[in-house]
This record gives sequence, structure tokens and C-alpha cells, in this order.
Amino acid sequence: MAQRLATEYVKTCLQLTEAEMFKFFQMFVEHQVTLQVKVLENGNQEVVFQDGAGQEIVLSFEQKSGLYECTGSCRLSNTLLANLMRKAVSEFKGSAIVNRIYPGYTMVYYYELGTVVKIEEVKGQLLTIIYEYKDTIGQLEQMFQKKEVEREIDAIYGQINQLLDLRNAMQEQDMHQQIDTRLRELTHRLFTLEA
Repeated sequence: MAQRLATEYVKTCLQLTEAEMFKFFQMFVEHQVTLQVKVLENGNQEVVFQDGAGQEIVLSFEQKSGLYECTGSCRLSNTLLANLMRKAVSEFKGSAIVNRIYPGYTMVYYYELGTVVKIEEVKGQLLTIIYEYKDTIGQLEQMFQKKEVEREIDAIYGQINQLLDLRNAMQEQDMHQQIDTRLRELTHRLFTLEA
């Protein structure tokens, strides 16, 4: 197995409550990572995580609507810090693009709401999709919705045919106008559904 050279967290986004922020810090402290927290005058925080080998992560948390939002990027060569960041993104439902860099290629992981939704392998100019999340339930729901529309279209066609038969059978002008009004409404609805 190839040795990972570095892990790069690109476009990382975490939104934490104050309790989750404490849990986030605790997760690193439990793995003997030291941290320094600088509380800025506007309530924002800058956190420096340091492992024993001198590798560090600097994350800025901006206070927004009662949440602490961390957006940014970092490059790590330490496996412990990389794994803790992966665990944090997953546990706290974050989003990120993570480049795991190996000699000769890079594996790119896309996280949404803490879950990997896509994995790509990049070798020079060649990009290969290794995994991509398929929303099967969502696709089935869309298919069901389409069938509902098809049923409504069929029902409208039936109503239009009945109204046309009725119009042909009637001789009174008043009835023709009422039927024509209803036919216009149905054809407009039909046009909307088929669009």
C-alpha cells in the first residue's frame, strides 16, 4: 500500500454550537494534541492544535447566529491530526474537499453533511471516479412524482374528449361558450403539466 505524503483539507466548513465546540476540542485533547485558544474581542476564536512532533492546525471560528463557523483549509502530514480532522468533519456533519496525496496520484474525497458523497483518483490529467453517492430514494420519489403527473395528464385528456363530445352534441350557444371556457382551462393545465 502506498504511503500517504499529506492530507489537504480544502474548503472545509464546520458549524458548531458551543457544546459541540467543547466536544470538538475534547476530541483532540483525548489524543494528546495540545491546543491554544485565542478568543478575539468580537467573540470569534482562533484555535491552534499541535501534536508532539510540531505539526499544527490553525482554525478560525467565526461566531454567527449562535453558532461557531469554521471555514478554511489546512495541509497535514501527520496521520493522527488528519484522522482527527476526518472524524470531526464526519461527526459534526461538516462539508469538505479532502485531498489525500500519495506518490504519483491524489485521492479526492468530497464530504457533505459529514458523509463521503464522491471519491476521485487524480493521476496527472487523468481523473477517475471511484465512488459516487446515488440518491436512490430521491430518484424513486421523482419517478413516482412523474407517474402522478402522467395520471393527471391522462385524466385531463379524458375530460377534454368528453367535453368535445358534449359540445358536438349540443346546439345551444350558451353551452358552447361554457364548454369552450372549460376547455381553455384544461388545455392550459395540460400545457403546464407537459412542460
